[in-house]
Amino acid sequence: MQMPIQPNGLKGKLMFNEPMSKHTSWRVGGIADRFYVPHDLDDLVTFILQLDEDEPLTWIGLGSNLLVRDGGIRGTVIATKNMADKFEMISPNLINVSVGTACGNIAKYCEKAGFNNVQFLAGIPGTLGGALTMNAGAFGSEIWDFVKSVLTLNRKGEIIERHKEEYKVSYRSIRKPANEWFISAILELTTDNHTGQSVLRDLLKKRNDMQPVGVASCGSVFRNPNSMDPAAKLIDACGLKGTTIGDARVSEKHANFIINSCKAKAIDIENLILQVQKIVYEQFKIRLITEVKIIGEEVKDPNARNKEPTKHDN
Repeated sequence: MQMPIQPNGLKGKLMFNEPMSKHTSWRVGGIADRFYVPHDLDDLVTFILQLDEDEPLTWIGLGSNLLVRDGGIRGTVIATKNMADKFEMISPNLINVSVGTACGNIAKYCEKAGFNNVQFLAGIPGTLGGALTMNAGAFGSEIWDFVKSVLTLNRKGEIIERHKEEYKVSYRSIRKPANEWFISAILELTTDNHTGQSVLRDLLKKRNDMQPVGVASCGSVFRNPNSMDPAAKLIDACGLKGTTIGDARVSEKHANFIINSCKAKAIDIENLILQVQKIVYEQFKIRLITEVKIIGEEVKDPNARNKEPTKHDN
């Protein structure tokens, strides 16, 4: 249910009891108490200042790399999707990008500008904000390799500039101050007008050849472990491609993808994640760690975790 909020001086959209299934790439998720889409940064600051200090906040971009449980999210969800596609050249090799910008759009923009560092972002199905939060990467590169500084917003509505050295960056994670959220980043890049287009084209072809596209998924479910074999190879070696729980299925094309075949529930996907982790550990003694972030409350269903996985035959 959408409510007009202009009387409070806001320009964005506030919804109550909003289904998160409308805002996640897996197309699952329960109800968020409140869901706000800010019009711009000034509007976001105004909104933050009107919230109670103890109001729980959840930030999302395109809803990829995110599993929202069927019980939904208490508090307020802030979606940065309208704060998108802002590029500002501040020097020949520095570009300022807003966090709502899709990673694929960053790759395309940088290709046209002659930068040759971040074509790998075309393989990441999310926004810059999510990429910064998890140190997203693909094809051997990671986003924080190219971050010079960031702007963040805290609960007091203060905008803070922080440099890369203030964060502890590691594989698929960073350590950052609590109650601060990214709003933009300055990327430091290099130019090579002769290689950008061919590299981007080759990476997009590689992604389309290797990964399921045009289906409801979150991208890679698991981090690659500290071993010689990536997660997909371990899952495939366990014979788990095509395994289903409900309408959630391990992709036959790429074993580190779980697909919502039709009407999967979040609990089906989460149970399939747990099943894959269990079987890989039993066979290889390797604990797969999720790359996807799982949030929200569970629906109390005494039979939900008793569902047995089945093998899907095409």
